[in-house]
Amino acid sequence: MTAAGDDVDLGRGVVLHRSEVIWRFSTSGGPGGQHVNTSNTRAEAVWTPAAATGLPEWARRRIQHDLGPVVTVAASDTRSQTRNRELALDRLAEKVRAALAPPPPPRRATRPTAASQRRRLDQKRQRARLKKQRRNGPDE
Repeated sequence: MTAAGDDVDLGRGVVLHRSEVIWRFSTSGGPGGQHVNTSNTRAEAVWTPAAATGLPEWARRRIQHDLGPVVTVAASDTRSQTRNRELALDRLAEKVRAALAPPPPPRRATRPTAASQRRRLDQKRQRARLKKQRRNGPDE
């Protein structure tokens, strides 16, 4: 959760400045009666990494590669525009953190063990016997 007016520290020397986020508000969809039709409570946060000042170049490249040139998130969970704004900013921060996370190490291919190969072939034989039994009937 972030406090109002604070920049969001994403770790590893990366900062998301609140002033760089563009906000759009609209009516929330779904049921809700008169309130939902008259209140612009849905918050949409739009952030452009290329224009961000708190990003090192490596982070900018990684974010743009993973998320594209413009990052957009929306929140319409609550009836409060302020709370939806906080939720949208939290979601934006999580999305950017996920893009900045180091990629997992590549998978190293391994050979199946002799025991696993034997189990697999035994299961195949058992399944084949069952199907043959169904086809010819229980007499044979």
